[in-house]
Amino acid sequence: MSGEPTQAGGAGSEVQEPSGQAPAAGVPAAAEAVPSQEIGGVAGSDQGGPPPQSPALAADPVAAAATAELGAEAGALSRLQELESELASLRVEHQTVRDQYMRIAADFDNFRKRQSRDQEDLRVQIACNTLSEILPVVDNFDRARQQLNPQTEEAQSLHRSYQGLYRQLVDVFKQLGVSPMRVEGEPFDPTLHEAVLREPSQHHLEDVVIEELQRGYHLHGRVLRHALVKVSMGPGPDGTVASGEEQAG
Repeated sequence: MSGEPTQAGGAGSEVQEPSGQAPAAGVPAAAEAVPSQEIGGVAGSDQGGPPPQSPALAADPVAAAATAELGAEAGALSRLQELESELASLRVEHQTVRDQYMRIAADFDNFRKRQSRDQEDLRVQIACNTLSEILPVVDNFDRARQQLNPQTEEAQSLHRSYQGLYRQLVDVFKQLGVSPMRVEGEPFDPTLHEAVLREPSQHHLEDVVIEELQRGYHLHGRVLRHALVKVSMGPGPDGTVASGEEQAG
């Protein structure tokens, strides 16, 4: 009939839908095409590639280098502080050891000086004791020299031999540092003299040595033996002292 639509192809021909119409209801939305870039990213992740970097660091390498430098500076500063602390400790230890050394050195120097002084004192003391035992022999020689008055040739020869022996003994004493005291007319000094007698004197002031009874000796400036002396008590009741001419007369 002319009023019904006529099919252009037969049963095998396609029926074309008009454009702008929705797809068929049987096709799901998930079946839409996936972008190729997204598929490639998923594929790369599945293949074990490198992990993605932080966007900030990947975008700014200068900041990454600055961060690494700050970390290195912090480590160096910490190490520097440790070294300074160790140096301060070593300085304190060094000062302590140095002070101990100085004290020990000073003690040893004092000990050495004390030992040397003690040895010198001991040597002088031994010499004093030995020479003190010989001094009476010298005194006897001196008394004999003053009293003897040889008349004959034989006595004079003996006297000369005796004088030679006495001079030899005196020379040995001088070599050892022994020297006699000269006390007559000197003011009395208790560190050098030992007063045996005191008597008035018209020729000397008070406390003046007027006679030597036994000779005193020095040994290297030290008193080897005190001199036994007679000391003046000063002028008599009239209070006058004889002048030098009267003493000579």
